Amino acid sequence: MTKILLIEDDSETAEEIADELVQRGFEIERAGSGIEGLDKARSCRPDALIVDRMLPGMDGLTIIEALRQERVRTPVLILSALGAIDERVRGLRSGGDDYLTKPFAIVELVARIEALLRRPAESRETMLRVGPLELDLIARTAKRGDRAIELLPREFRLLEYMMQRSDQLLTRAMLLEEVWNYKFVPATNLVDVHMGRLRHKVDGPNDPPMIHNVRGSGFILREPS
Repeated sequence: MTKILLIEDDSETAEEIADELVQRGFEIERAGSGIEGLDKARSCRPDALIVDRMLPGMDGLTIIEALRQERVRTPVLILSALGAIDERVRGLRSGGDDYLTKPFAIVELVARIEALLRRPAESRETMLRVGPLELDLIARTAKRGDRAIELLPREFRLLEYMMQRSDQLLTRAMLLEEVWNYKFVPATNLVDVHMGRLRHKVDGPNDPPMIHNVRGSGFILREPS
């Protein structure tokens, strides 16, 4: 049974989340403070964590940073009443894998947890490499050779997903589901816009291309030829 560690100090919110996840077949461990949550994250070996941003005893981001420093790559969904863009960026850069702003629909929380759990095991590695391209999942940095690449959070997740599946054709529908957490395929050029920006950053003017557009099908990331 998949085990979820829920670190949430609001008992009503924690009860609602736990009840729904139990009904979905998950095993739930709970902690009501930051210190207790960090101890349980180290001892009970959960498959995923749900961590509230503001906790008594220890801030949620401090928990995540401590685990990442210990090379723990368990996926983390951050819950927070702080919805500003800079707060979401801070949460992701601290090592969170996803960020959900309160109040939220419980079905969306479940969908996001399911998406995190679908990520392949290699996403637990701390460093991804494809040819000259490197992605540090703890420091949240990227570089191609000696050139640093500045990425926005969504671009980082998109590149992470592609590097985990190098040499594989990735359709727009796959990317919308796994990177944007869509459960349907909307009529949008969202993927193409982000991919264009990412290609511009990864493939410099003097670099052989690594991100390829397969017309009518999707995209492939591969080592430069």
